[in-house]
Formats: sequence, C-alpha cells, structure tokens
Amino acid sequence: MSIDRIFQGDLEASSQGEMLTAATTTKGSAGYVAMERVTGSLQGRSGTFMLQHNGTMNRGASELSITVVPDSGTGDLIGMAGEMSITVADGRHSYIIDYTFETERVGV
Repeated sequence: MSIDRIFQGDLEASSQGEMLTAATTTKGSAGYVAMERVTGSLQGRSGTFMLQHNGTMNRGASELSITVVPDSGTGDLIGMAGEMSITVADGRHSYIIDYTFETERVGV
C-alpha cells in the first residue's frame, strides 16, 4: 500500500512511502511495517527525513512504533532523531513528533 500524506502545523511537509500489512483470521489481529520519506520543514528547518513504522494489533489492542531513521535527515534536518505517535479521534488522525538534534556531528 502506498502512503501519501500532508502534514500541517509545526511540521509543514508531505510524505510518500510504502506499507506492508498482514491480517490474521482472528478479528482485530494484524501487523504492518512501513518506510516513509518526509519532505518539508520542521519549525523552520527545511529538509527530509525517513520514518520507520512497526505496528501490531493483538485482538484489538494496538502497539505502534514510528521512529526517525538514524542519520536520515538532510538539509537543516541533519542530526535529527525522534519518534512520532498517531492519535485517532472522530476519524481524524493527529500526529505528534518528539525530536532532538545532535549538537555535534563527527565524520560528516
């Protein structure tokens, strides 16, 4: 499945990616993995970074990890690290990204 998103807020960006899913015969149990490239600006810093998704549902109980791929930042986003979370309310998806930037880069 293709991912094609637009982010608005502190993260003004678009993204494209690919998702692989697997469902089971048990209702509410499934898994997915995805890779997503985000292009835009984060609080005025422009560039790109990659997100790695790993999600499971165990009979309706979900676990989701979305991580900034280490050393994937370009432009002003070099040195970015972090995680993203997704909240779904009333059919709307909201994204929260917690991130940091390295203060010193060695070998770059």
